[in-house]
Amino acid sequence: MPTVPRWNGYRFYFFSNEGQEPPHIHVDRGENTVKFWLDPVEIARNIGFAPRELNVIERKVQEERENFIKAWDVYFGSGC
Repeated sequence: MPTVPRWNGYRFYFFSNEGQEPPHIHVDRGENTVKFWLDPVEIARNIGFAPRELNVIERKVQEERENFIKAWDVYFGSGC
């Protein structure tokens, strides 16, 4: 599970066996987890995060979107 960054107690990462899916990022904090598609940025699945916290996380994903896509392409190859 490559971790991209950590920010304010959140861990941003992707699983090493997910290269067949479109680029996305997982975010965990405590027992809560959310998955965001990156193109366009939208929630794919949320377990436990409240709407207000999701807004904060989504803003960070929007800010880091290009970096996440670059990290995805480096790890999985840009052909995925």
